[in-house]
Formats: sequence, C-alpha cells, structure tokens
Amino acid sequence: MAVLLVEDLHKSYGPVQAVRGVSFTVAAGEVFGLLGPNGAGKTTTVETVIGLLRRDRGKVLLFGLDPEKDPLSVKSRIGVQLQTVHLFPRLTVFETLRLFGSFYPKSRSPEELLALLGLTDKARSPVEKLSGGQLKRLSVALALVGDGEALFLDEPTSGLDPQSRRGLWEVIERLREEGKTVFLTTHYLDEAERLCDRVAIMDEGRIIALGRPKDLIAEHFREKALEIPLAGLDDVTFFEDLPGVTRIQRDEDVVTLYTQDLAQTFLALSRLSEARGISLRNVVVREATLEDVFLRLTGRRIRD
Repeated sequence: MAVLLVEDLHKSYGPVQAVRGVSFTVAAGEVFGLLGPNGAGKTTTVETVIGLLRRDRGKVLLFGLDPEKDPLSVKSRIGVQLQTVHLFPRLTVFETLRLFGSFYPKSRSPEELLALLGLTDKARSPVEKLSGGQLKRLSVALALVGDGEALFLDEPTSGLDPQSRRGLWEVIERLREEGKTVFLTTHYLDEAERLCDRVAIMDEGRIIALGRPKDLIAEHFREKALEIPLAGLDDVTFFEDLPGVTRIQRDEDVVTLYTQDLAQTFLALSRLSEARGISLRNVVVREATLEDVFLRLTGRRIRD
C-alpha cells in the first residue's frame, strides 16, 4: 500500500522551476531515498509533499489525504526533520523534547530519544550551547518524538562526523524494523545504497532514475571500475585503447576506467605502466556504485 503518492508535482519560485513534473510512490514500511546534489529540488519536494509549501500543480496524497486540504490530520501522523531548525535557545535538550512530545497524542519519552541519538550527556544543556552536529541529532530526535507512522528526514547526516553518521544509519535501520516509513533525502550515495529499499535520483528538478539501488547499478553498468591516481599526467586518452575498457572518467588526479574484462585490462595496464612509468601502487578495483550511475546520467559527480 502506498503511504505517499506524488504525481506530476511542480513548484517554482518566480522564474526558477525548482520541481518539474516529479512523480513517485512510497510504500508502507519502506525506506525511500531522494538523491541529488544541492539545488536539485530535494528540499522543495519534501516541503511541498508535507504541506509546508503550496504546489503549483500536481497531485500529492499522504495516507490518502491531501496535505494542503487536511494538514492537521497529516501532520499528526508524520515526523519531520528539516535542514534548518529554529528552537527555543534557553530550553534544555530534555525540556525541548518534552515540550514537543506534548504536541502529540502519543510520544516517545525524552530518555529514550536521548539514548537513541547519543545525547544523554547533553540532556541538561541549553539548546544554544549545542554544536552543529548535536543540534542536527536533536532535530532528528524531534522528528521521532511524535512516534509518527512516516518520517521525513531532509539531509539528516549532512555535517555529522563519521561516528555520528553511522549512529544515525543505525537509527534509520531500527525505524525500518519498527515498520516505520522513512523518506530520506541525501547527497551521500553510499548512505543510500546501505539504507534505502528504493531511490529516486533527482537533478535540476526532475527525477532521472528510480528503482532499487542494485537494479539501477545493474541497468547502467556491467563493468567494474579501476581507479588510478595519476598526479601530473595531462593526457589520459591512451587508456581508451586498453582491451575491455568501455569508458574513462577523469576527476582531478584520479582516472576511472570502466572495463568489461578486468583481467585483460589490468594485464595491458601493467604493460603500459612499465612503458610510460605509471605507478599502479594505489590502484583501486571496485564494483560500480550509485555515484557511477549519477555520473553516467548527468556527466558530473553528485557533489560537483
């Protein structure tokens, strides 16, 4: 059953078309990822879907309800974490969670959320004393406080240190186990590959790919990738003639070769390295990823 249905969604800011005909569904209990670089339209999509922004046209149903026409019914059943959060600076973290919990007919306890988000030692700290990462974790806790059926998390791990980021991944995986529906936006494609049942890749206001991560990778790539550090080497076109190589991509001082025959490519590359004095000491062999899919579809990396 679809918890969220979006059809032909459009949203503009004056002459700027932020969202251009976006359509997708999100099933109950699914972790759904909306992926794309900053400025792709992800946040506008989230804020329109949950009713914070009025759409220009298109259809949105959340639990079968239009969030513009029945906002209170929708908001009582969801939790939302946005990139920008405005809180009472002098309330403590514990007081903030207790206050927001009082807005809902049922809520998770502050103690549970503090432990879940790694904020127990900050329970008595005023919000204004929190670091950026701590404030981000508090905003996620506030999204969970109402124990909503569906959670909307907009770039929840942006700006977090690696340990906090992995901790939040575990929180999202726990929400899935609880049967919650999670709508996640991110520009970290490794995060999406680990967490999401399905993803929509968004660029310039449009969805350019939609499906399960492994299916999208299989659809666009049968090759393996060879990453070669090549500091100071200007011309890399000679790699195109290596057996098995279907495409090359250069990003600063790293060249990525996509090959359908890894053994033959590597053998020829070894011979070439001797002739041209290229070091293969730090060559990385890997499977294709969602990052590669985005690169193939758009011609650039997601963080460009």
